[in-house]
Amino acid sequence: MDKKISLNPNAVVSALRKTPENFTKEDIVNFVVEHGIKMVDFMYPAEDGRVKTLNFVLSDLEYLETILSEGERVDGSSLFPSFVQPGSSDLYVVPRYRTAFVDPFQEIPTLVMLCSFFDKDGQPFECDPAWTLARAEEAFFASTGFTFEAMAELEYYVIADEDPLYPGIEQKGYHETEPFAKFGDFRRKCMELISQTGGHIKYGHSEVGTFTMDAKLYEQNEIEFLPDPVESAADQILLAKWVIRNLAYQWGLDVTFAPKIIVGEAGSGMHIHMRIMNDGRNCMTEGGEISEVARRAIAGMMVLAPSITAFGNKNPTSFFRLVPHQEAPTNVCWGDCNRSALVRVPLGWRGGRSLAAVANPLEPDTTIESMKQTVEMRSPDGSADIYQLMAALCVACRYGLELDPKTALALADEKYVALDIHKEEGAKVLAGLDALPASCVASADCLEKVRQIYESCGVFSPRMIDGVIRGLRAFEDADLHQRVDSDPALMKEYVDKYFYCG
Repeated sequence: MDKKISLNPNAVVSALRKTPENFTKEDIVNFVVEHGIKMVDFMYPAEDGRVKTLNFVLSDLEYLETILSEGERVDGSSLFPSFVQPGSSDLYVVPRYRTAFVDPFQEIPTLVMLCSFFDKDGQPFECDPAWTLARAEEAFFASTGFTFEAMAELEYYVIADEDPLYPGIEQKGYHETEPFAKFGDFRRKCMELISQTGGHIKYGHSEVGTFTMDAKLYEQNEIEFLPDPVESAADQILLAKWVIRNLAYQWGLDVTFAPKIIVGEAGSGMHIHMRIMNDGRNCMTEGGEISEVARRAIAGMMVLAPSITAFGNKNPTSFFRLVPHQEAPTNVCWGDCNRSALVRVPLGWRGGRSLAAVANPLEPDTTIESMKQTVEMRSPDGSADIYQLMAALCVACRYGLELDPKTALALADEKYVALDIHKEEGAKVLAGLDALPASCVASADCLEKVRQIYESCGVFSPRMIDGVIRGLRAFEDADLHQRVDSDPALMKEYVDKYFYCG
């Protein structure tokens, strides 16, 4: 029994009895014919971070073969206005067969595939976020011999009319259960449909944020994914947000991935967990402790953390989330199980003992080597371009591993914190830490200073970095915190404007 195929909810995997990375064009054609597929949709992310769609109705096999082999033309200047000029705007979109799934929302049987962009010369489009991530992954492997895996924690608010029965307690929604949590059924259905699109989900639950405003209930939920090769991990988040929004629309609910809705209530992050693998072995632990490889990678993230916000925090409301006492990071540091730190090393089953045997006396008490250990970057939120963000984290970890090991380990030791830096006992430590940027403008400045690291090995194109910097500076939000303090209504204007970000 192939454990990667058995129980797989993706209809294409189930029918072909193949893992997605082994799909061929012939497989796709056979699936279309044998399962009565009437339409094919191409999907791809644009500069705004949201998925876009191109529809094809199938008239004959020849046409299906053509679009699968050659793709189609699209207007690049509309999809990437910061990177593509209207005078030379045509791009090709070509499907990646490994991403195929059956659209769970369409009555007409429709097969969907994510696409890659190519330029007029048939070369990968240098500003394509997905190609940028692919280059980051290739550079990481070429430099280190390791593979880079990632996963995300996707937080979002569900919004509906207030229910007077079994009200939840404000800011106390963590892992709450029905009837005090109202949208468990919605979350479960989202998880089912996301898994049908190829998402590998770890779990889902209600989150801390619960509040009412203007007779509306705002309930925070989270869906967390399993570690996967970084390109697939990014694809899964792009599609998960698409699924959650579509299902909410069908159910008459509203959802937002916005980083901050109102001051004083929990914001929504999109924490990214990472692990470094070598021939199927997790390199994040050694002898039951966090490994030197992990600490060197963390050192790279400590160096580049301020600039990573340029990819992971894409609009002004992002910086209303990155404030003290909201379980969001504010300073460049890392720690074990420390939710005030920027990079957290969560519990990872490093003890080696079978906990299942302790809880279940009939099970054999054996030593285990868990694969679960990751490190978690806590600054990003739902406004992020998931491909750029994953690429930036991949670059940061590679940078740390390329530093002289003694230098990297010393830097990691310097940035380690064992206290909650936002409590009185951590005040002295906090005073010695660098702060994260407080605005998009400041984030752009941080990126400008270290752009050569991102551009090294050809990962981020200079044109993409220029566009990101230009876009962030256009917000002109350097003094936004002060302006909101003097004009609270301004906060609502920004929240409304970026409510459906990413």
